[in-house]
Amino acid sequence: MKKIKVLGSGCSTCNQLVDAVKSVISKEGLNAVVEKVEDLQKIMAYNVMTTPALVVDEKVVCKGRIPSYDELKELLTASSSGCCCGTHGSKEKSHGGCCS
Repeated sequence: MKKIKVLGSGCSTCNQLVDAVKSVISKEGLNAVVEKVEDLQKIMAYNVMTTPALVVDEKVVCKGRIPSYDELKELLTASSSGCCCGTHGSKEKSHGGCCS
């Protein structure tokens, strides 16, 4: 089972990401659980300064935007770590500014 967290303050954009993630899980029949994290201390523990942020199995895979349905599907179904900036599996640390 995938453990998915949406990090954010509870703003409308963060809520949209939660809804988008739940939609992908439902439509694709994924075995996953979604947790919404609004506690600032917990968010900062992920070294995230821009929200909303998406965490899949304790790895930040996207922050600062809402990925498209297809991007979310890829991020949530990928067996290896991906990222929303299009450099899936890249060893580079700075490749678009969205990933750590």
